Amino acid sequence: MKAEVSSRPCYHKEFMARDDLAQIEGKVVDAGAGGIYKVELENTMVISTKLCGKMRRFNIRVVVGDKVTVGVSPYDPTHGLILFRHK
Repeated sequence: MKAEVSSRPCYHKEFMARDDLAQIEGKVVDAGAGGIYKVELENTMVISTKLCGKMRRFNIRVVVGDKVTVGVSPYDPTHGLILFRHK
């Protein structure tokens, strides 16, 4: 007997773990609306970033001028995730 193949679409997406992101140091240059930040990386490239979930959960504030660690996906290097705020 032949196994039947389901014609229903698969809604499961695979997401990258936070450990798989490339971590780069940068400096916050602009804080936009909706929690979007512009960060200038060490290589003078400016990317748009958001706060990671733990930083939002524990109300860690990020202001313009802060040094941060940004997680950047190798698939889309124009967006990032702020993982850590340096003191």
